[in-house]
Amino acid sequence: MVALTDKTEKRLTIQTAEIAQDTTAIRSLDWDRDRFDIEFGLQNGTTYNSFLIRGEQIALVDTSHEKFRKLYFDILTGLINPTDIDYLIVSHTEPDHSGLVKDLLQMAPEITVVASKVAIQFLEDLVHQPFKRKIVKNGDRLDLGNGHEIEFVIAPNLHWPDTIFSFDHKTQTLYTCDAFGMHYCSDSTFDEDLKTIEADFHYYYECLMGPNARSVLSALKRMGELPSVKMIATGHGPLLYHNVEELTGRYRNWSQNQTKAETSIGVFYVSEYGYSDRLAQAIVNGISKTGVGVEVVDLGSGVDLQELRELVARCSGLVIGVPPASGAANIQAALSTILGSANEKQGIGIFETGGGDDEPIDPLLSKFRNLGLTNVFPEIRIKQTPTENIYKLCEEAGTDLGQWVTRDRSIKAMKSLGADLDKALGRLSGGLYIITAKKGEVASAMLASWVAQASFKPLGFSIAVAKDRAIESLMQVGDRFVLNVLEEGNYQKLMRHFLKRFAPGADRFEGVKTQSAENGAPILGDALAYIECEVVSRMDCGDHWAVYSTVYAGRVSKPEALTAVHHRKVGNHY
Repeated sequence: MVALTDKTEKRLTIQTAEIAQDTTAIRSLDWDRDRFDIEFGLQNGTTYNSFLIRGEQIALVDTSHEKFRKLYFDILTGLINPTDIDYLIVSHTEPDHSGLVKDLLQMAPEITVVASKVAIQFLEDLVHQPFKRKIVKNGDRLDLGNGHEIEFVIAPNLHWPDTIFSFDHKTQTLYTCDAFGMHYCSDSTFDEDLKTIEADFHYYYECLMGPNARSVLSALKRMGELPSVKMIATGHGPLLYHNVEELTGRYRNWSQNQTKAETSIGVFYVSEYGYSDRLAQAIVNGISKTGVGVEVVDLGSGVDLQELRELVARCSGLVIGVPPASGAANIQAALSTILGSANEKQGIGIFETGGGDDEPIDPLLSKFRNLGLTNVFPEIRIKQTPTENIYKLCEEAGTDLGQWVTRDRSIKAMKSLGADLDKALGRLSGGLYIITAKKGEVASAMLASWVAQASFKPLGFSIAVAKDRAIESLMQVGDRFVLNVLEEGNYQKLMRHFLKRFAPGADRFEGVKTQSAENGAPILGDALAYIECEVVSRMDCGDHWAVYSTVYAGRVSKPEALTAVHHRKVGNHY
């Protein structure tokens, strides 16, 4: 379960710590950030970690988010004159780690930027000025002197295509940027309290690393060729020192399980074009909620076409982010390879990426339809900067595709339970409720019957929420929602409405009389009663989350009426 840290005010702070010989961590603490790339909800803030290594020459590993510009440079210049820095190692170019690269190069233009070839290409578009560069490949080394010899490990797709790890042989510290990190902000520099951070560690893996499980395993294999790793200096959250073996082992186990998934979906897009990265991530999050394996491929990163053919052939579903019409020849070759490898048993979904030069979406979709593929969700068209609702639509589209490719497995599972046990379990009854929630501009709802009071002090109850429910993303720890109680004899209309299958992004409340609760969630006008609630904790129960919430407001509209009751006959599906 994920627990909330204490928060008293919105704040940004900087922490420095000597983490190893000649090595200083500069941690930018973003205490109250609650969203990451819109679709990634945060409960405990995050950090952006940067590192200074002093050998005979000096290297800075990554910078910080641009929101920390003044704080970061006040600290950095207090530690060292930026013109004394010889190398800037860019682990990858996502703005939360490279947001201050341009500023640093303006201060110290003689710095040599060390990065992968793809990262250097991205940086050219980011800094818009000439800079010294050193492109590194797997196994390359950079000798800083005094024993600080840095060996580079290429780790593409963790979670950007340009990622590298950097290993300092003297301190046995591996700098991994996003990999092995977590969005967790606290004063603790290291991972002393595993119990406190492990839920956030797992959630981060599921959102960012799980869809790239094969890349995780490749990176772990390369890490195994290094001498013993004593510390992992991550780009987000506490550094791993006390639990390195345990937590890298979890990455290995999770990734092995992911790659063994019976069913997988391939998501193909061109990174750094339009809004493709965040749109693809939202779709991947939706797919992952269904327990389906995901393989993410950046078509602009020099994909091996034979490997691409094999990947497409083993997928049950395909998602294509529309590439630029004027894209490079390798991108067009990769797209042609996908078309040539697809088959009629697969599902397809296509989304525009909003780059201003998108390949026309309709002719591309027609090519897949002509091959016999099923168009599982309506094409997603991006005509303006994506809003929270667009990212939610993408997540729901991904979930629809995940459910489509597992439909046969779901039917088989329904038939697997013994008849007597199935019927006996089905005699567990419950009330009928509608859960409604709103976060920002995104609102959702679901019909629920697995609801039970769980405590008196504090007043609290539990709800079982299927992991692939659209509303699940709005019921994280700290989120607020409304439990609407349905009335016996007057529930059929609402039940029918909220039981129907909604298209991705559809308004769940169209045609339903509502008013807003204090927490912003809709109250149903025809509900017998409503209760305003806040999520306190969540427990993983296989295909459901058991969500424990406390209540702080409520009202009954008809004191003499009874709660609607739901009687089932079977226990292995709703």
